[in-house]
Amino acid sequence: MSLAPTPSSPSHHASLALAAALVLVVIWGINFSLQKFVFNAVGPGGFLFARYLIMPLCALALLVWRYGRHFPRISRRDFWELARLGVAGHFLHVGMVSYGIHWSTAFSSSLILACGPIFTLLILRLMGLERLHRAQIAGVTVAFAGVLIFLSDKLLGGHWLATGGDLFLLVAASFFSYYTVAAKPLIERHGGIVTMTYATLFGSVPVLLFALPAGLAVPWGDVSWQVWAGLIWSVTVSAFLGWLVWGWINAVRGVARTAPLMYLMPPVAGLVAWLFAGEHYTGIKLAGAGLTLLGVALAQFTSRGARVAPAPVD
Repeated sequence: MSLAPTPSSPSHHASLALAAALVLVVIWGINFSLQKFVFNAVGPGGFLFARYLIMPLCALALLVWRYGRHFPRISRRDFWELARLGVAGHFLHVGMVSYGIHWSTAFSSSLILACGPIFTLLILRLMGLERLHRAQIAGVTVAFAGVLIFLSDKLLGGHWLATGGDLFLLVAASFFSYYTVAAKPLIERHGGIVTMTYATLFGSVPVLLFALPAGLAVPWGDVSWQVWAGLIWSVTVSAFLGWLVWGWINAVRGVARTAPLMYLMPPVAGLVAWLFAGEHYTGIKLAGAGLTLLGVALAQFTSRGARVAPAPVD
């Protein structure tokens, strides 16, 4: 009798989920350099304009595929909560991430955004939902010390635009942490698809209004096919499908087992940026990056309660 896992066995699903997670980590790591390539052609505002013309169509297509012509009804209270979620997750988080990546570097962006769990823990503490014990406080301290060491060459060298981009990304990471915490009760009431798609639809409106001037200023007819391919891949595969697949991976493997894989993303992003974007790293920068990831991991995985998964990239 064969002991090999069948295509429907739990072990087969777990192996498939692990493989999918590793592929996603590589896709998201590459996406930082890919987005910078697209930004150089159309600017972050043009990218946001195109992205939020495409994302609502993807959200509507998913709703039609899942529910047909009869979309789920939501209460007035949940309508406004989903609208706030859309503003925080899309207008504030994605908007700030786009400009932060443009001003900073691919490796810096990936590392700063990996600090998301730190902000999630702090938000949970401020809301009285979780108490921080000594190991978590030590982890938060180590992580922010690592960020300061990582940014020290920019600060000492007077590279204020890049430093501002990194600080912008830190704030953006906090907005995604708010999104993570605020989305949980909505997901429990309505499910992940409804929460994600409705928040995307609501959040797209302010992004489009903000990015409209930049979008109209781009000579789209002159944009190369390589830039178009990078833009469409970044929006549909890396962002939209990536988030859906990541949700399935967490459901199969569990957040605690999946979360550590996200710490592979900054090394992947750094390697890709070194190979293809000409980025170079000093020993101080690499030491700061390692210290930051160590602090984030310490704060996250010493939690007495539910562990908080690092935020996926956009």
